[in-house]
Amino acid sequence: MSKTGETFIFFVTGEPSGDALGGALIAALRQRTGGMLRIAGIGGERMREQGLESLVPMEDLAIMGVAEVLPRFPAILRRVRQTVKAICAARPDAVVTIDSSGFTWRVAHGLRRRGESLPLIHYVAPMVWAWRAGRARRMARWYDHLMTLLPFEPPYFERVGLSCRYVGHPVLESGAGRGEGGRFRTTYGLDDHDLLITVLPGSRRGEVRRLLPIFGSALEILATKIGAFRVVVPTVATVAAVVTDAVGAWPGEPIVVLQPRDKYDAFAASSAALAASGSVALELALARLPMVIAYRLNPLTEAVLDRALRVRQVNLVNLLLGEALVPEVLGPNCTPQRLAASLAEIIDDEQVRAAHRRGYDQVVRRLESDGVPPSLRAADQILELVAARRCGSLPPTT
Repeated sequence: MSKTGETFIFFVTGEPSGDALGGALIAALRQRTGGMLRIAGIGGERMREQGLESLVPMEDLAIMGVAEVLPRFPAILRRVRQTVKAICAARPDAVVTIDSSGFTWRVAHGLRRRGESLPLIHYVAPMVWAWRAGRARRMARWYDHLMTLLPFEPPYFERVGLSCRYVGHPVLESGAGRGEGGRFRTTYGLDDHDLLITVLPGSRRGEVRRLLPIFGSALEILATKIGAFRVVVPTVATVAAVVTDAVGAWPGEPIVVLQPRDKYDAFAASSAALAASGSVALELALARLPMVIAYRLNPLTEAVLDRALRVRQVNLVNLLLGEALVPEVLGPNCTPQRLAASLAEIIDDEQVRAAHRRGYDQVVRRLESDGVPPSLRAADQILELVAARRCGSLPPTT
C-alpha cells in the first residue's frame, strides 16, 4: 500500500525491449511525481538502473515462438502464479504490464480471476492488425487501459470497448539518431576509411542462437563480394556471453558492445546494418542507417505464423511506409546467400541508400507528435488513471 502522497506502481515485463521501455517510463514517473514514487515488479538491466529489484530473473521469461515456449510452459506458469501472489500482497496503486503478452497477459488474467480490481494498464499494443484480431477483445476483459506506440493502433481496441491512447514511440527519445561516429572510431581504433557494418542478432537466447550462424556465414560470403570490412555487434547482458563466443570466428574482427551510447555511436559510424526483426528497425531508421532485416523461428512456429499473418511485411519501417523499402529476409528464405546479396546492394548502390534515407525520414515524421517525449506522455496517462481510481471516477474492473 502506498504511503501518503506516494505513488506505488508494480511493473511486469519479460524481455529486453520491454525493459528498455520500462526504464524510461520509471524515470518519467519519477520526474512527474517529484520523486514520490515506489516501484516493484519484474524487469531487466534498464529497469534495475532505475531502482527496480526484479522479483524473478527476466531472462527466464524472454522466450518467443510456439515450439520454444512449450518446454518452458510449466516454469512460466509458476512465475505467473508467483507474480500474481506478489501483486496481491503488495497492493500497488496500479499494475503496468509492458509488451511480452505471453507472460504479462497471464498475470493480468490471473489477477482478474482472483477478483482483483487493481487498475491494470498495458504498454505496447499487440499486433492485432497483423494477426489474431481476437486478442483485442480478450484484452478488453482484463485491462483498464492500453497505451500504444503507433498512431494507427487505438481504433482496433476502442471498437471493442478498451480505453486506449497513442503515446508515441520511445525510439524518438532513444538517442539513436545522435550517435557520434568519430567517437566510436577513435575509441575502437578504426581508420576513417574502414567500412563498418553493424550486426544485431536479437536479444532473446533462442533467436540469437538461430541467427548467429546464419549471420556469420552471410558475412563470409559478403567479404568475397565487397572485400574487407569491420563488424560491430551491439547486444544486451542477457545474451552477451552467447554472442561474444559466437562472433569470435566471424570475419571483420567483431567488436561487441553493450551500452546504448556505444550502439548509437556504432550506427553513426556504420555504412549498413543487418538486424533481427524487431523495434531496432526504428532505431536504425532514426540513425538513417540502411538496413536488412532478417528472422528465423522454429519451423513449427513459422508454419503457424505463415497461416495466421494478415500482412506480408513485418518490420515497422515498411508497415509505417506502406511499402517494401527495407529488405526482409525471413523464415526459410533467411539464408546466408540472400542476406549477403541484400547487404552488398545497400552498401554499393548509392541510389538505394538515398531511397532508404528518404524513407526513414518519412517514418520519423509520422511518429513525431506534439514534442512531448513518449515516456512522459505514458507516465501522465498512468498518473491520470491512478488519480481517477483514487477519487472514484474510474470504476473498479470485475
